[in-house]
Amino acid sequence: MAFNRELDFTGTLPSGIRILNPFRENPEILPIAEAFYRKYYSDAQPRHLILGINPGRLGAGATGIPFTDTKRLAEVCGLEPPPFHTHEPSSVFVYRLVDAFGGPEAFYGRYYINSVCPLGFVRLGTNGRWVNYNYYDDAELFEAVRPFILENLRKQMAFGVDTGTCFALGRKNARYLEALNREGNFFGKIVALDHPRYIVQYKSKQMDAYVGRYLEAFS
Repeated sequence: MAFNRELDFTGTLPSGIRILNPFRENPEILPIAEAFYRKYYSDAQPRHLILGINPGRLGAGATGIPFTDTKRLAEVCGLEPPPFHTHEPSSVFVYRLVDAFGGPEAFYGRYYINSVCPLGFVRLGTNGRWVNYNYYDDAELFEAVRPFILENLRKQMAFGVDTGTCFALGRKNARYLEALNREGNFFGKIVALDHPRYIVQYKSKQMDAYVGRYLEAFS
């Protein structure tokens, strides 16, 4: 919870890109995220780390909890959602996985989810609207945030996570994490898994098969 409260990027981003920090932009988010972590992480059990790319506007960017939109927060986790509604496609897959694993208590008792970059980004689109952006979508952006990423990976290692194996969501994300790992020596092994958004968007009819692949990788 202290990690989330203290998250702050003070560097300079490329033109047209801005940071997405729900913990500082919306005062309703920290209490929601803290209720989640108190419910599922109030113990000393080590957990494996699962790393997504960076928070999106409708998932962690809205609730402060990776891959958890307001619908799953209320209906599955039984926590009071913020006074707005979000539906994130990635959350649909992740919570199908959570259910197959035995429910949120069982899943979060073994795994801690965050992102390679714990804060998200939005880019000003041609239509004048802000859209999600990934830390690796722009070489200049990656170099701007690389020290921030390394610093916050080190901080999360101090949580007591199992550093033997880290699971990376997204094949491109895994390649970047491999390079970061060579620099920071965080994990013994990185296992790449297809990203939940890709699965929901392009492989929805095979979702149960992908859940099985995740469970096999976790075993």
